[in-house]
Amino acid sequence: MKPWMSMTAGIGLLMTLPGAQGEEAPACIEVIVGGYKTPDYHCLSRQMGNDPQAGAAAQHLQEGLNVPIDKRAPNSIGLATPAATGVRMGNTFGTSVKPQRPPAPVVNSPLPK
Repeated sequence: MKPWMSMTAGIGLLMTLPGAQGEEAPACIEVIVGGYKTPDYHCLSRQMGNDPQAGAAAQHLQEGLNVPIDKRAPNSIGLATPAATGVRMGNTFGTSVKPQRPPAPVVNSPLPK
């Protein structure tokens, strides 16, 4: 009698599975593993993807990326800026055409002369 009941329960479970696959869970489930919460990233991605304003946000982002070249920052298009030149020249910026360099190291040879 017991095998018959377990087989009936198994068939009942299999019959309910196709109906459960078509429905979405109302909330994302977080699982705690080893004391750490692990959110269901697939569920969160699905929730974030149902934004009706996503198309407008993507278009606004694309417009922000297509800034005319004359409106861009000089360092983003490879031009020198006063700050970058000041860093490169050191304390001689504005006073000399030669950049600041540390003094050359003195090499003492261990060999006698």
